[in-house]
Amino acid sequence: MAQKISFLTPDRDPFATTLRQRVDAYFQQKGLSRHANGYFWGKAAFFLGAYFGLYGAILSGRFSEPVMLLLCLAHGFTVACIGFNVGHDACHNAVSDNPRLNRLFMHSFTVMGANVYNWNISHNVVHHSYTNIPEADGDLHPMPFLRFYPKEGKKPVHRYQHWYAFFLYSLTSLAWVFPKDFRHFFERKLIAYDKPEPPASEYVWLFAGKAAYYFAFLVLPCIVLDLPWWKVLIGFTAMHLVAGFMLATVFQLGHLVEGTRLVPLGDGKIPASWLAHQVETSANFATRSPLALFITGGLNFQIEHHLFPRISHAHYPALAGIVKSTAAEFGVNYTEYPSFGAALASHRRVLKAMGVADDLTAVSAQPAAA
Repeated sequence: MAQKISFLTPDRDPFATTLRQRVDAYFQQKGLSRHANGYFWGKAAFFLGAYFGLYGAILSGRFSEPVMLLLCLAHGFTVACIGFNVGHDACHNAVSDNPRLNRLFMHSFTVMGANVYNWNISHNVVHHSYTNIPEADGDLHPMPFLRFYPKEGKKPVHRYQHWYAFFLYSLTSLAWVFPKDFRHFFERKLIAYDKPEPPASEYVWLFAGKAAYYFAFLVLPCIVLDLPWWKVLIGFTAMHLVAGFMLATVFQLGHLVEGTRLVPLGDGKIPASWLAHQVETSANFATRSPLALFITGGLNFQIEHHLFPRISHAHYPALAGIVKSTAAEFGVNYTEYPSFGAALASHRRVLKAMGVADDLTAVSAQPAAA
């Protein structure tokens, strides 16, 4: 880091020690692995099968153009679900204790058109280490038309971002596939993080992966389908708009809602332990919904994910009760929304507040979730 960030309370504070002991005891008493179980493997097979099945159906050319467009939209849904359920766990080494198996499933991101190396740096290293710390967490630095924390450069258009933000979210996947991955790969700094020089093999993965993806989704359909190129482009764009909307929206609901904290960077000394910081800067939603868990890959249990990213999301519902009760015992704020809709409404209110606030103190007293 250009500026060293430290958490003032040691990670061995009573909350952290007690929570880790209780989570360890849960797995020991149940005789369970922390990695993937049958639930995960069933979902991985389902979503990967749907992804390749829909791709094959589209290339078959056996359907009318309106049905083909619907297939592209459905394919976008599977893209997001693979990212949530398969690639995300694998990039956190939560699928298996076998590094090669994790690496294999990491490349589900490559299949989606994204670059694994960039994701690991921006998400695992930067976002997870410095969650909700402006000037350190890259997720708080979106495109210029969005403002996720009070800072210099406020524009009049920002006061309307709670209306247009979700359209911009839908561009997320397209940005990954085209400019963002290339830009991030060659930049040597991400916000305040000094990035290492990528290994030579990662240059191969970047260019070979992108070339294969562009061929499979832009060139090959133009060759095998009796469609003009611009209709292929419409289908490709529609797919990514669905995927981008889902990916960006779910990730935002984990941190930019009422009840979570934004922690000023200041002198780089954060007044909390790392584990307490993760709890107080993250939020859960729809934790009683099996469908939410199935689709989001446990990202609706964002608190548990940030505390234990190397544990497969299949275990988060069981861990949530342990984390919630331990947080209450030690006075650590635990934010949870009862539904996706409630979290979405809260996110819009935060966007509205961030669009007009002049400094962090103006939005620091956000109400806790109901």
